[in-house]
Amino acid sequence: MKGSKIGRSLLSLVVASAALSGHAMAAEELDPGLRLAMQRDLGVAPHQLAQHQKAERLAEGQAQAMERKLGASFAGSWIERRADGSFAAVAATSGAGKVLAAPGVEVRRVRHSLSALRSAMSSLDASAQRRIPGISKPMTGVHSWYVDPTTNSVVVSAAPDALDQAIDFVAASGADASTVRVVQSATVPRLAATIRGGIEYQMPTSGGTFLCSVGFPVTRGSVKGFATAGHCGGQGQTVRIGGVTVGSFTQSHFPGNDRAWVTVGNSHTLVGQVTNYAGGYVSVRGSTEAAIGAAVCRSGRTTQYRCGTITAKNVTVNYQMDDGSILTVRGLSQGNACVGRGDSGGSWITTAGQGQGVSSGGELADDGTNSNCNISASQRVSWFERLNPILSQYGLTLVTQ
Repeated sequence: MKGSKIGRSLLSLVVASAALSGHAMAAEELDPGLRLAMQRDLGVAPHQLAQHQKAERLAEGQAQAMERKLGASFAGSWIERRADGSFAAVAATSGAGKVLAAPGVEVRRVRHSLSALRSAMSSLDASAQRRIPGISKPMTGVHSWYVDPTTNSVVVSAAPDALDQAIDFVAASGADASTVRVVQSATVPRLAATIRGGIEYQMPTSGGTFLCSVGFPVTRGSVKGFATAGHCGGQGQTVRIGGVTVGSFTQSHFPGNDRAWVTVGNSHTLVGQVTNYAGGYVSVRGSTEAAIGAAVCRSGRTTQYRCGTITAKNVTVNYQMDDGSILTVRGLSQGNACVGRGDSGGSWITTAGQGQGVSSGGELADDGTNSNCNISASQRVSWFERLNPILSQYGLTLVTQ
């Protein structure tokens, strides 16, 4: 879905990039604006920032090693916040044998392997793709499904009045029911529909002007552009920044995926930064994918600069459109940084400056705000399309500073 008309609280973001680095910075090296945003949105005290970053480094460095060590019994890894406020890197196994944990990593025993959970996820995806409109049982109230290693289950999210739909969906898929957990969601998935991260761009159409946000400045050879969300516009759609035509959508994919890139003229400058809406910018240092539980911030015109954590990966989402139809997007990552209409396409970036993706949508509250910022972080759900698949599919190079 394209953004909303001007005046309808659209999602907009513009992104940028910086020097490549696969390691988290020390807490004292964090951009001051980023540090304050993390403390505000994550509820992290200043002295806890360094510990959180240490857990992120452990998760980055040891996740693949633990997966190799545990083999078929590997059940996932993540960063976990304990009851006392401290952080830990966790790896799970479904095996019964003795495991020598990597230094600093907590090993947890669970019932299902990650392979078993992914198999159930694949069954759900395949079942959804086989659906025949008007013949298959309705699943308009089934919002999303994803593998959640933290609960060792495949989570299916559905409206309170659609739990029977969710159960029917799981049964029809043939997925192992013991791996599936159905949860209620009172909110509805909505698409969050210069060149610097977090700023707005406009799309003039016969139906009005729509707004979205720049994701990450990129190049393809000598051609300049930026990555953004596919639902913001189709191939050939004109793009303006500050009322000036800068280029157009070159490639766009939605639904199925939610990714696109816009080509801009050579006279425009690409800057490797993301705006923090506090008078400063955050440098983008690369695109190393962060672990579940890692801190992440996003930038956009509507809700500006917000932080949270990555809560799930490889999420399948059923977006409910304004005309009542459902469009499905697969492979999204999920976080709890709040998002609003007009933030679509904007950047998600870690504390270490690693670009993660572009805003797709979220479960938005029907409270007139057209965002989920008033929902508690523990219940908040926002989604982004991963950056690396966008770069790979379109042959793009991330702009660094």
